[in-house]
Amino acid sequence: MALQNLSQPEYEPGPAPPAGSLPGLSSMVRSFLGLVQPNAFPAELLTKLIQQKNDITNPAVYKEVLVYEVGFLVCAAIGLLFIILMPLVGFCFCSCRCCGNCGGTMYQKQSKRTGCQRRALFALVLLATTLILAGNICAFISNDRVSRAVNSSFGALNTTLDNLGTFVRSISQQVDFIIASSEVPVSRANGSLQNIGPILGGRIISEVGEEAYGALGSAMRLLEVTDLVEQELRAVNESGQRLQQLQGELSQNLSRLQEQINQTLQNCGQPCDQVSVSGLAPEANFSMVPDVSSQLELLSNLTSANLSASLQQANETLNKTPTRVEEQAQKVVADARRQLAEVRRKIGGVRSEIPVLDTLGNVMATLDTIGRQARDYEPQVASYDGYRWIVGICLCCLVLLVVLCYLLALVLGALGLKPSALPTERGCLSNSGGDFFMAGVGFSFLFSWLLMLLVLVTFLLGGNADTLVCQPWHSRQLLPFLETSDLTASFNLSEMLGLQGGTVTLSSVYNNCQHNEPLWRTLQLGQAVPLDELLNISQYTGEITAAFDRLNVSLDPVTFLSPRQKQLLRDISASGLQPNFTGALQQLERNVTQRDLLALAEQLEALANVTDNPTTKQKLQEEGSELRQINGQIRSRFLPEMQALNRSIRTLQATTPQVPAQIDNMLRQIEDAQTFLDTRAAQIISNESRVFLDTLLGYFNSYVDWAKSMLTGEVGLCGPAAKTVDVAVTVACSYVVDSLNGFWFSLGWCTMFLLPGVILAVRLAKFYRRMKIADVYESNGEALEMFPSAPQFKIPRVATRK
Repeated sequence: MALQNLSQPEYEPGPAPPAGSLPGLSSMVRSFLGLVQPNAFPAELLTKLIQQKNDITNPAVYKEVLVYEVGFLVCAAIGLLFIILMPLVGFCFCSCRCCGNCGGTMYQKQSKRTGCQRRALFALVLLATTLILAGNICAFISNDRVSRAVNSSFGALNTTLDNLGTFVRSISQQVDFIIASSEVPVSRANGSLQNIGPILGGRIISEVGEEAYGALGSAMRLLEVTDLVEQELRAVNESGQRLQQLQGELSQNLSRLQEQINQTLQNCGQPCDQVSVSGLAPEANFSMVPDVSSQLELLSNLTSANLSASLQQANETLNKTPTRVEEQAQKVVADARRQLAEVRRKIGGVRSEIPVLDTLGNVMATLDTIGRQARDYEPQVASYDGYRWIVGICLCCLVLLVVLCYLLALVLGALGLKPSALPTERGCLSNSGGDFFMAGVGFSFLFSWLLMLLVLVTFLLGGNADTLVCQPWHSRQLLPFLETSDLTASFNLSEMLGLQGGTVTLSSVYNNCQHNEPLWRTLQLGQAVPLDELLNISQYTGEITAAFDRLNVSLDPVTFLSPRQKQLLRDISASGLQPNFTGALQQLERNVTQRDLLALAEQLEALANVTDNPTTKQKLQEEGSELRQINGQIRSRFLPEMQALNRSIRTLQATTPQVPAQIDNMLRQIEDAQTFLDTRAAQIISNESRVFLDTLLGYFNSYVDWAKSMLTGEVGLCGPAAKTVDVAVTVACSYVVDSLNGFWFSLGWCTMFLLPGVILAVRLAKFYRRMKIADVYESNGEALEMFPSAPQFKIPRVATRK
């Protein structure tokens, strides 16, 4: 019985990560977060916070939280200092320069190391600008990647919900398929019961047929032989009688003709003295053919006993076994078919005993609600993300503005500066380069605090999300924590699925689903669903067995041969059916006549030609013609009969010697077959009925084993459920959190390198800007020359307070 395997549903492919990923940036973010938060996942602390909701203000708890978050707090403190101090420092710096201090005086002292200093500062500013530009590029990419992640997350969510819905629907479909497959054994069993006559009767015939049909075949072959023997014996009798009758007629004709020829030869006189008619008589004596009337009588009696009719009747009785089995098993078949209907109903009730199936409707409703809510919030999320993207782009553009100022300053300064020109005589390009440096410095002071503010907010949000959610999830610490905390106290998976007394946990479900385990092992349904009891159909198979125990199939009496027929065969065997044909065969080998009639006729015709007596001549000619006529009659009448007699005798000699042995062998086979049917038929019927019943019940045993195998090993392969969680984590962590972390890290990178950029740019700007106060230094040892307009400086002296 062939049962189909379960067909597993096809799922849509999972979402691909958003384009533009930066593995190096992600590695740096991970390393930085590892330095900021080296502590392990605070399962105990979080559990304490959850359990002590009314005691959050407890100083001990606060202290423990602060100790855990010390890395983030230090970074937040640094960020806050930056946000506060950067504008203040910028304001003070600008005020100081406006007062002519802090490098605000347009004077640059020249020395031997001026060119070297300029080149060193140029290289450092270029390096800082390159680093800021690299971070800015990463910020642009991360900002765009966050938007793509948010936008693609809804598609990923819809695909995941569709796959999960397909998985949930497939569970019911697979269970329904298994239950519907019970129609296969029921149909096969009903078909076997409807054809119980040909099937069971055929089995019975195949068991008894070797003995019974063998005996019948031997008897039919013997009858063919006896019919042949009877036919040949009858032919021998008839041929012998006709030959004896012909021989008598021939003897009379030859005697009469011999007297006539002798008289004619005497009348002929001297010319005919040389011709003798002696031996003109029959040579073969066909009276030697034995009389076979006694053998014929035995065979005739056997034929009249009509053995063939008896054998045919026995054969028909055996062939009617399927019909008789079908007639006698009608009540048993009806009872068995009623039990099959009960088996079908019993198996159909298995579905209602699996509690998980009743909750699948609620799961589908929840999935539909989630999908509907996601579609409702998608425009709002997309709108907010658009605003976020604009803010991120604006801040990135501010950084880019600083980078452009520095790059333009470097290019213009490098192109416009003439090392031989005095600081007061520098060209416009060089002076513009210096101005761009100062513009970049001004933009840095104006906007860096905004950058740091955004970096700080996103750092605290993304960093804690990564360390408290994403990393614990990947290290398999989050699910055990959720199971032991009060967050999931009301979330009892076993009760939600209707599994009374179950111990199903989120971790076990997720781990099993990662290995694509079936729903039976994943949800430990064996503890709540007594599958062996549900599929226990022994009550109904027992009823079917009891019905078959009441089956009483009996064959019609089979009698191969009657006692009289057997006795006739024994009489024939005792007679031997072997007449003595030796004398008859010897006579058949002789000539019919003692003398050659044709030779004598030629002699008489020769005498007629030489005699002068017309009367004698005529008589000799007539007598020669009569001899020829008798010889023709011998050839046309004697020879066919002799040949037929010879063939019959030869056939009988070849056939009759084996007849007694064949009769004895056939009688022995008939006796054995009759004994076999009389003594073994009932046992054979019982055995074959049991085999038929075992085959019938085997259909259901095979189905039950297959159903158990499918329910426990194939139904609800929950890999899609694990993939759903993995997709959610991928969307939340790999898409959003990683992109957000990359964004704040890139902006923070840029912001931190703005500080050395400001210092270096201020220092380098003097090497390119046009000075108002000249400072000439000559290497030949001449004195320093300064313009009169140069301001007078006093050397500060230490003064004591009075």
